[in-house]
Amino acid sequence: MTSPTTQAAHNSFGFKPGDSSGPQLQPEPGPEPLPADAVVDLAEVRRESGVDEVLAQLDTELVGLTPVKTRIAEIAALLLVDKLRARFGITAPQPTLHMCFTGNPGTGKTTVALRMAELLHRLGYLRRGHLVSVTRDDLVGEYVGHTAPKTKDVIKRAMGGVLFIDEAYYLYKIENERDYGSESIEILLQVMENNRDDLVVILAGYADKMDRFFSANPGMQSRIAHHITFPDYTVDELQQIAALMTGQLGYRLSDDAQVALHEYLQRRIHQPWFANARSVRNAMERARLRHARRLMADPQPLVGLEQLTTIEASELRASRVFDDQSEAAGT
Repeated sequence: MTSPTTQAAHNSFGFKPGDSSGPQLQPEPGPEPLPADAVVDLAEVRRESGVDEVLAQLDTELVGLTPVKTRIAEIAALLLVDKLRARFGITAPQPTLHMCFTGNPGTGKTTVALRMAELLHRLGYLRRGHLVSVTRDDLVGEYVGHTAPKTKDVIKRAMGGVLFIDEAYYLYKIENERDYGSESIEILLQVMENNRDDLVVILAGYADKMDRFFSANPGMQSRIAHHITFPDYTVDELQQIAALMTGQLGYRLSDDAQVALHEYLQRRIHQPWFANARSVRNAMERARLRHARRLMADPQPLVGLEQLTTIEASELRASRVFDDQSEAAGT
């Protein structure tokens, strides 16, 4: 029987467990519990779940971030053990899986959210395992009556997967009590509580701003089970990221360019608007532009594969980052 609280949430916001735009499947009866003296092959269970594949992919995609990867592996292990316990008839409430990712831009938060969605799908906690990434503009309307439909539409698209809200603190504007973001937060709170078996919400942003957001919205804080901090990359890790990015694009850095890149990164991390891997990507894109310009300006018309694929130090040292007088973000 549906509780009054749950029924009220359904009436107010129009969502119920399993609500999505796709067809609904009727749950099948579960298998009989294993006897108490039975044993289970953990290695086989891990292999069948596909968890290790997702974790390996995450390790390949993201350089460093060891504390983050460790925490994700711990969550996966906990959920896998819960599944095994259920096979022995040990029942437990559906775990709360809503999360908060804090860290500076370019530290891999969106990528980890994408892999988390896949992980939860493989473990059977999410039906679809997709990721819907949004910001305040996708949830909050511009006039009375506009916010609820926008928020509900986003939630409907995210059902069965992960809703990733970047810079979630912008939903709440403490200086404006009539801001429409409060309405979106109210809807999210109800859905996070009553639909947690079919939707995982991940809030993301700067640590200090998320702390202030939670202080002003304790109801949201109480619904977050996992807080994961994403550290900034070191210079060596950023250099590895640059090598991966250039390799994926069919380029390589010459030895002199490697030295120039290391010096570039040592300077860039202390300048305004530095965004970790995002800034590295921008730097590599600008290096490609300078590389192409150099080739086209060369009076020698004959070029080979090495010339077409090798970025030289000059492509990096042309950046304003090497101008000691520059206080602005490097280009």
